[in-house]
Amino acid sequence: MTERPETTLTDGSPVPADHREINPATGQQKGYVVLSEAERAKGFVRPVRDSYVHQTCGTLTKMSNALAETYARDPYFYSGTFCAGCRSHFPVGADGEFVWDGTEVKVGT
Repeated sequence: MTERPETTLTDGSPVPADHREINPATGQQKGYVVLSEAERAKGFVRPVRDSYVHQTCGTLTKMSNALAETYARDPYFYSGTFCAGCRSHFPVGADGEFVWDGTEVKVGT
């Protein structure tokens, strides 16, 4: 059995059950889960990138360092991400809607 990596919210606090609750004013979740600082300190398998483009609307979205490092440590950690232009969440991965800024590399691959 594979051990699940430790997670926290972006601010380092424990993950509450209601973290996915959406703030209607921003479209963002109440909190975003990331790999713990200790887990991210183990190293990265992809470059740390902090911005991506939504291919549907063309908006550039920037993310916090903790989120960027989580993607770099485990590119498959998330199933979706937020678009600052659309103010909503959409899929990532090979069939996702986002590429890393300045590349053609899909977010989540």
